[in-house]
Amino acid sequence: MNLGDMRTIVRRDLHDEDSGNYRWTNDELDRHIAHALKEFSEALPYEQKATKATSSGSREIDISAITDRIMVEAVEYPVDKFPQRYQRFSLWADIITLLGDEVPDGSNSYIYYGKLHTLDVSTSTIPAKYEDLVAAGACGYAALEWAAYAVNQVNVGGTMTPREFLTWGKERLRFFKDELKRLSRRNRVRVRTLYKPYYPIFSKSTDYGP
Repeated sequence: MNLGDMRTIVRRDLHDEDSGNYRWTNDELDRHIAHALKEFSEALPYEQKATKATSSGSREIDISAITDRIMVEAVEYPVDKFPQRYQRFSLWADIITLLGDEVPDGSNSYIYYGKLHTLDVSTSTIPAKYEDLVAAGACGYAALEWAAYAVNQVNVGGTMTPREFLTWGKERLRFFKDELKRLSRRNRVRVRTLYKPYYPIFSKSTDYGP
């Protein structure tokens, strides 16, 4: 899968395969694909691991060099221990601050984070099982954009009217956003037994007393 392949899928779903009379230009479709890809990345970011050096005596780790970052999942320090030693941390802008008892000595740390997915002319980081989902989002945005543009135009591009495009586009986007909500990292249960969150979890149903 690459950007050209994704564009082909989107055109097929939009019934816009007449190269002599395209309703959407490649640039327009690429913009809608990028929009859908960004929303997909927010829900299911591309999981990465970076090695970052610490500063001796400082709890702060600068991660400004980690580009296209969406979230930071965990910080491992010191590294290469078994079991792994994950640290409580806070994140402000591009600075991670370790909040545990461990004070770095200048050795490396591992940063586990999520970033924007890549989809360009040669590569893609979208898992194959989600390619049609991203295409559905792009189709929805393209259909809504065309419906808004064509409402006062003469319909010469096929049998579908602006109202039909509007309805179909809304259905595609509803499916896309519902699936993102279902799949979102915020809704997934993840095992975090190796470290505690910075903010304590308060029970809503149990009174533990003073």
